[in-house]
Amino acid sequence: MSMDHAAARDEVLPRRVLLEGCTNLRDLGGYRAADGRRVRFGQVFRAAALHALTEADLVVLGRLGLRTVCDLRGEKERARAPSRLPEGGPEVVPLPIEPTVGAALRDILARAEATGEDVVGLLGQAYQAYATSKLPQYRALFGLLLQPERRPLVFHCSAGKDRTGFGAALLLTALGVPRETILEDYLATNRFWDGHAALPPGTPPAVSEALKRAHAPLLEAALATALRGHADTDAFLEAALGLDAPRRAALRDSLLE
Repeated sequence: MSMDHAAARDEVLPRRVLLEGCTNLRDLGGYRAADGRRVRFGQVFRAAALHALTEADLVVLGRLGLRTVCDLRGEKERARAPSRLPEGGPEVVPLPIEPTVGAALRDILARAEATGEDVVGLLGQAYQAYATSKLPQYRALFGLLLQPERRPLVFHCSAGKDRTGFGAALLLTALGVPRETILEDYLATNRFWDGHAALPPGTPPAVSEALKRAHAPLLEAALATALRGHADTDAFLEAALGLDAPRRAALRDSLLE
């Protein structure tokens, strides 16, 4: 085994890309799949919004050689905080997953007795939408990932937590990464993201904390919903995401080593 492979094997995952204006950009490489191969580094990244990048960040981002940025934010989110990317850099492909909880969240925040449980319940509704009505956007993401000329590719939303987290879980599932590892990757947001979401002054601490965190039960419930009614995971991948057996093999051969 080469020293490089030995170092990669011992590396603490996920591998974070340190930026000043985005705290939750990371490489999805390094995870071991069920067939013994590992996800290749430098091919697929997940991130929070990229609107606040500094000049130094643009240099770091440029070194990644990104060809495609998949923006999962809704149209108004993108308009309020357009991405800042290197000159002549990657193509931005909008795959909008409109936030479905905004009005209800405002109602909750307006209540003095609002609780963290209220927010988690609301987030749970959003996750169920990711697993059902929003699957076409994720199918489009996989269509891009299957094109070698589109990679390296990064996909992101606002926090890199919920819409991005579900997308990363789908990708790692398709690559044969065990569920335990998928949940570890999802929860890494709680270590990395600085939670700078713009919340109204006076937001109850429990509500703020619930909004800022990744919640494993929400992801597990959403994955269960997505898989429901399918004979197995491969049947889901084919029916919902367009990944028939040849495409699954092509995806794994291109992203695993």
